Amino acid sequence: MTDHDKERTFDALPPAHGRGFAQTWWGRAWLTALEDAALDSGQLKTGRRLARAGAVGAVSVRPGRVTAVVKDRDGTAHRADVLLQELSGEQWERFLDMAVERAGHVAALLDRDMPPHLVEDAAAAGVELLPGLGDLDAECDCGAWDHCGHTAALCYQVARLLDQDPFVLLLMRGRGERTLLDDLQERGRQPVHEPRDDRQEGVDAAEAYAAGDILPPLPGLPFLPDEPGNPPSLDTDAAPAPGIDPAALEFVAAAAVGEAHRLLAEALSPGHEEHPVQAAPTLAQDAVRLAAGDPDEETARRLAAGSGREREDLRLAVQAWRYGGVAALSVLEDEWPVEGEALTRARATLQAAWDEGERPRLRAAANRWTAVGTSTQLRLGHDGRWWPYRKERGRWTPAGPAVRDPATALATTGEDPTSG
Repeated sequence: MTDHDKERTFDALPPAHGRGFAQTWWGRAWLTALEDAALDSGQLKTGRRLARAGAVGAVSVRPGRVTAVVKDRDGTAHRADVLLQELSGEQWERFLDMAVERAGHVAALLDRDMPPHLVEDAAAAGVELLPGLGDLDAECDCGAWDHCGHTAALCYQVARLLDQDPFVLLLMRGRGERTLLDDLQERGRQPVHEPRDDRQEGVDAAEAYAAGDILPPLPGLPFLPDEPGNPPSLDTDAAPAPGIDPAALEFVAAAAVGEAHRLLAEALSPGHEEHPVQAAPTLAQDAVRLAAGDPDEETARRLAAGSGREREDLRLAVQAWRYGGVAALSVLEDEWPVEGEALTRARATLQAAWDEGERPRLRAAANRWTAVGTSTQLRLGHDGRWWPYRKERGRWTPAGPAVRDPATALATTGEDPTSG
């Protein structure tokens, strides 16, 4: 193992004001292992505050441990360590056997991605890559016996590092990037089939792939034009058939071209496998999607009628759609009770989002929390994300996309939620 594979040191990251600590699903899984096991939510809150303020110094990552110096508000420095059990030699062997049979997993890691099916395939082989409940142990010279604000701050910072490079997790589990890739490449050169009859033409695809390097040259990606193309023009000398509106038909065709371009761009983007598969919109919802394409006045009127909305209602629906599609539209138009575990989790999230004395007064009704004395509101989606709303002209209006942190959501409205 090279020195780089034994330890990596990452420079201190800048403050994380107004943003979440984990953008990737595996970064969020890391934080879930911390937050679900922590006995003191106040320490988590302190950790978030320290991490957001840039109080975490350079982070050293070694097999089984990450270390950093974390400074309190008064400048006192503490050494914080977070421990994660290394994989055993047998577990690494099973992981290598699994990965060499699915070279796409290695390609994803090299793209700094960790697709869910990589983790699922590893788990099926008896190897848990991501930490679970109670897997993140803490050591700090402040004397705390559980996670303190310093080790929590380190965990939040590590989540940002994991977003950038999932090999950080594999190094904590015991093997660095170079060693792991060398092991995989060596295994990839070992034949997995008996030699074939030389008189046969061609080579079995699985054999050729297994006998080559781990990452043989791949075909190029489909070409993505910078802009959607133009649909055929319907401006002809021939009169349209009865009931056909050429302008509306041209608009729908252009919208289809734009949607096809968007879907292709999404499929070719890094991390595309994380995009959730959404159910097809209803006719009323699809009318809103089309209206978001800025149709002419007559087409907009017909779309409003087709969606069952008045023009002002359609305007709000379009605004919501642009922030989050079907999910945002549901939050705009529907209310649902937040009860049981969901309510407990929502209250805990709201409690931890602000420092004492900065927390706004919130009045709850169903899945909506209104900041008392202001024209701002938070709406909780079915997936646990918070949507910001602002009252304009007497109507609650979408003010931004959904985020995990309610404080960030309220800040999106542009109004001080503590003014009430």
